[in-house]
Amino acid sequence: MYYDPRRNDHGFSHNPITALVLPRPIGWISTVSRSGVVNLAPYSFFNLVSGTPPFVMFASKPRKDSQRNAEETGEFVANMATYDLREAVNASSVEVGPEVSEPERIGLEMAPCRAVRPPRVARSPVVLECKYFKTVELFSSDGTRSASSVIIGEVVGIHIDDSVIANGHIDVTRMQPLARLGYMDYCAVNELFAIQRPAVPDPEASAEEAAPAKAG
Repeated sequence: MYYDPRRNDHGFSHNPITALVLPRPIGWISTVSRSGVVNLAPYSFFNLVSGTPPFVMFASKPRKDSQRNAEETGEFVANMATYDLREAVNASSVEVGPEVSEPERIGLEMAPCRAVRPPRVARSPVVLECKYFKTVELFSSDGTRSASSVIIGEVVGIHIDDSVIANGHIDVTRMQPLARLGYMDYCAVNELFAIQRPAVPDPEASAEEAAPAKAG
């Protein structure tokens, strides 16, 4: 089948786009409002967009507390959502007023960060402390402004739980990070495999192999 997402003429009962680009890591974003209220919410449109220096992004639709707090205070924290924390991640997704602190409401322990004011989820094995960089507004091809915005931050501090480090590497299976699939489905990373990149062909060796053999 083929459909135009601008018309959503796919014929399904639900928009299938989130079931087509997956799995998507979950950014569990903690912020602090200007009045001091700690906010925590999961975002399934989240990813690392640069490694050196590291930048991350999350997308909000519409402009929710996490985006507003990040823009107004200049800071946010990305906590890794894991299988062990799945119930807390889900509970923190309930939309409440900006005066309500999700960690307090669900009884989730938070811990102080070092480089930014928002606290981190104490049980999250990986935490990225971020300085807000910019917000990118999105527009469709016909010029219509999207309800979604992309919030980008520079990672200025990283917490890694020692329990997920093995032989000088991060052991993903010890973390079991959550990922968002389509509809109400999720998965956890608990298996992995490695594939080595192919070696770059040697142009000189290739030329020699391609050359015809000389007669006796």
